[in-house]
Amino acid sequence: MRAGSTFDPARGYRCSPSVALRPEPFGALVYHFGTRRLSFLKTPQLVTVVSGLAEHPDVHSALDAADVDPAQRPAYLRALAGLADNGTIEPFSAEERELP
Repeated sequence: MRAGSTFDPARGYRCSPSVALRPEPFGALVYHFGTRRLSFLKTPQLVTVVSGLAEHPDVHSALDAADVDPAQRPAYLRALAGLADNGTIEPFSAEERELP
């Protein structure tokens, strides 16, 4: 994670409502309508993690659900911290989360 980042993998996150993901063979294109920024998710597994964040109480659970190899987790956490820093994903509180 980056110095000064507020990303906390013990919290729940979701894609920002201002973000659209477009699946691609390499992963996905990410467009943020607020900033007009185009980003890339470079692996299909990262797309699975990002798309499933809101279904889990914290980032670690989302990584578990996507079967991210423990050796790859530091890289995924860095990528997710970057996505949080640029507004692609955002934290949510337990009260905001809709449970089935």
